[in-house]
Amino acid sequence: MGNAIRFNHEKLTVYQSSIAFISWLSVIIEATKGHRNIIDQIDRASISVSLNIAEGNGKSSKKDHNRYVEIARGSALECAACLDVMYSKRIIARADLEKGKEMLLSTVRMLYKLSASILN
Repeated sequence: MGNAIRFNHEKLTVYQSSIAFISWLSVIIEATKGHRNIIDQIDRASISVSLNIAEGNGKSSKKDHNRYVEIARGSALECAACLDVMYSKRIIARADLEKGKEMLLSTVRMLYKLSASILN
């Protein structure tokens, strides 16, 4: 991230990873014409990951914090499914599918670890 860190969630590697995915996805979206439904869906889901990480980080109860992390994880998995759909519809190339899924896999793993650390 190019900006100075001002909030605690900005320090989280998983948050930075989710922002990196949005940046990568923006290039894909820009190059894609048509197919607005799936593009809108993956765009919203990718944004949801970052927003839920940030919002959850601001919660004082462990239960609330973890709930937002779980929502973020669900949105990341939704992004992976959207990539599958985009590839199946020949909207993206195999290389883009693989790159996007690798980024998401990393984020999902971090979210699982974050969830476990919150509950302990």
